[in-house]
Amino acid sequence: MPRHSNSAPSAANDDTVLDAKPIRTLSPMFPAPSGCTTISSSSAPPLVYVTPYTTFSSGSMPGHPAHFTPGMFPAFANSPTVVPHLATSQSDRASPVTPVPMSVSNGAAHVELNSNGPLHATPLSASFQAPPTMATPLNVVGNSFTSASGRKIKQPLHLSGYSIADSDKEDSDSKRSLRKKPKKTPIRDIVLLPPPQDPREAVEMILMTFDAIRRRVLQMDETKDTGKRPDLRASGLMMSSDMRANKGKRIGPVPGIEIGDIFYFRMELCLVGLHAPSMGGIDYMITTHDNQDDPVAVSVVSAGGYENDDDDVDVLVYSGQGGNSKDDQKLERGNLALERSLHRANHIRVIRGAKDLNVVNGRIYVYDGLYKVHESWVEKGKSGFKVFKYKFIREPGQPDGISVWKMTQKWIENPSSRGRVILPDISSGAENVPVCLVNDVDNEKGPSHFQYTTKVKYLRPISSAKTLQGCTCLSVCLPDDKNCSCADHNGGKLPYSSSGFLICRKRIIYECNACCQCTLNCRNRVTQKGVRLHFEIFRTKDRGWGLRSWDPIRAGTFLCEYTGEVIDEINTNDHGEEDDYIFQTSHVDDKTLKWNYGPELLGEPSTETASEVFKSFPITISAKNMGNISRFMNHSCSPNVFWQPVQHDHCDEGYPHIMFFAIKHIPPMTELTYDYGTSGLVFGRSKKCLCESPKCRGYFG
Repeated sequence: MPRHSNSAPSAANDDTVLDAKPIRTLSPMFPAPSGCTTISSSSAPPLVYVTPYTTFSSGSMPGHPAHFTPGMFPAFANSPTVVPHLATSQSDRASPVTPVPMSVSNGAAHVELNSNGPLHATPLSASFQAPPTMATPLNVVGNSFTSASGRKIKQPLHLSGYSIADSDKEDSDSKRSLRKKPKKTPIRDIVLLPPPQDPREAVEMILMTFDAIRRRVLQMDETKDTGKRPDLRASGLMMSSDMRANKGKRIGPVPGIEIGDIFYFRMELCLVGLHAPSMGGIDYMITTHDNQDDPVAVSVVSAGGYENDDDDVDVLVYSGQGGNSKDDQKLERGNLALERSLHRANHIRVIRGAKDLNVVNGRIYVYDGLYKVHESWVEKGKSGFKVFKYKFIREPGQPDGISVWKMTQKWIENPSSRGRVILPDISSGAENVPVCLVNDVDNEKGPSHFQYTTKVKYLRPISSAKTLQGCTCLSVCLPDDKNCSCADHNGGKLPYSSSGFLICRKRIIYECNACCQCTLNCRNRVTQKGVRLHFEIFRTKDRGWGLRSWDPIRAGTFLCEYTGEVIDEINTNDHGEEDDYIFQTSHVDDKTLKWNYGPELLGEPSTETASEVFKSFPITISAKNMGNISRFMNHSCSPNVFWQPVQHDHCDEGYPHIMFFAIKHIPPMTELTYDYGTSGLVFGRSKKCLCESPKCRGYFG
């Protein structure tokens, strides 16, 4: 998408400006000494990281348990993190951070664990381009730091612990969360995934774990009405067990996080190390230069809480923090860090907020890449008091971030604005939302002929000895209704949240049916309502046609059903050699099986083993001659979609409907894929895999 940048902000009228002048005149500067290593093409002095963590006693700092031992969480033992010194005794709490041997690769710190004593760590260099430089650690005295120069530094407010909140404004939920420490689950009872092979996998594992716990907590709390937000409780459980990725602060990219990634909760940003404060919009750290300690900004969140101008995809005019309707903003904390970053010319991560149209007052956070502060000034805000303004400009040559979001939103509002359209609706009105067919790659005019259908065609009648049973709920099924037979069929709990998101994968899900007395608005009628997202079928570079969405997709969202002709073993041979559109229930990838909520983290006994969650069914579907958008989903060894058996219109459990759900949050215009498996699919004929994921097996089928 073509990019453009705005010129400098125009001067305000005389009656709206209060002593407008550059912020640089309000505070002292520290010029770079001759011969110093730079972090950019400018002559800015280097940034050396001094760890902000203190040795708090257990319970004083959420997310930093006092008794942490090597091997406690093997899944994160090899991840590139900076681990704070965690005290194990009263004497340890008064001791400074002790360095241990450490190697640096690709800008990440690798900490060597000492199994004979407390865990120690050395600070991570914050230099973005220069070789890492180790700094003298900070000594901890009470609630302040003693720097290398001997000067005491009061700890920044957002570093004194995590304020558990999900918006830019502090609320009563966050205050209560800080007072009460989440109940800690014994480590021996927690079942962890295998150690991740790359940072991306580690980040995805953290996000999947968080969302799984959050969904389960939401399901549990619906019947109790505790008033606690599920995201706060889930993040509290994970932080109390130190289950996070990319611990510590760094300048520049965060391992495992890609530009364009989306997040639905502020606490997700904290758990993956993208932005530490759960409430504040400016994240910063203390750096040392020429024996002086200085704050520099590492990331900002523009989520609509302040008077920001973020209409331009390459320019962000960001308002400082603090101040209110009765006071000026002050040049301190985050504001001071941004001013220092202006002169240091360091990269700053920018996360932009957007409205979540599926949730009332909900927001989605989009990681938009690296920016630099190019200008700063002071002006009157809407309240009439001084506000600091900072002009961020996006670094060139990065993948698209928020620009993709803004582009697809225009397409949703006006589908005709989408270029290279072959058909505006390949479903010919069969779907609730038109499905666009586009080709941005070559001159191919479309896929081979097939009949578009939203239904499954059975070649022989479905028979079952069971009778179709319905619930007697008068309006909708309620989560606390003990007399709801549909909830009873699903193990006593409704399988979907009140917003329609799947809570966890099951062997089979039973939705309400035609015999139920509840209305069509019942929360237990999700998949039978059909497609609700704006999909497009697009031409890939090397894998034929693919499927993606204009909408952002939240983990647990229903996508579509695999439709076509249900064939038996005799008909299989008739389709065999030339049929590449066969679906069989012979494989579920490990990521799908681990998508469940993990009851051990909530102190619950595990009720379903992997073999119970996954069960092969005799149903085989061919979408060669007839089908819907699902026939265009390609294979991937690292999928973002999984299939789930669902029943809603007959009783034969051997022939359920095959429904697809999102494994994780999926940004707009991301190809949707699922794992075809390694045996049984396409009747034993292996094919070369082109997914190019780090876990690619090289073949499928």
